[in-house]
Amino acid sequence: MFRQIVPLFFTTDIPATLAYYKEQLGFEIVGTWLNPPVYAIVARDGHAIHFRCAQPPAANPDKYAEELLDAYVHIEDADALHAEYAERGVEFTRGLANMPWNSREFVVKDCDGRLLAFGANL
Repeated sequence: MFRQIVPLFFTTDIPATLAYYKEQLGFEIVGTWLNPPVYAIVARDGHAIHFRCAQPPAANPDKYAEELLDAYVHIEDADALHAEYAERGVEFTRGLANMPWNSREFVVKDCDGRLLAFGANL
């Protein structure tokens, strides 16, 4: 039985990624492995993201134009989280809006260029 699926993202700089996810997105650092770290876990509200130090796959030049998301995070209150992230200076690639699929959502670009959508049911 599935209990949870955890995304695993590649990054070339674990300390910088951890700082971004902690300071900008409000995650807690669960742990890092080796020194310098080659693997790390962050979590917020009981949900984790894992990071591994590695070269990312080749860039897709149309990623941002086509809004090719790396993750979609279901949340309770899109307005509150959007306001928190705006106060922290997070870079938005799509502002807060009601979508035709009955979701209120926004998209951020993280420190490694990943697109993370955050959405709440209407």
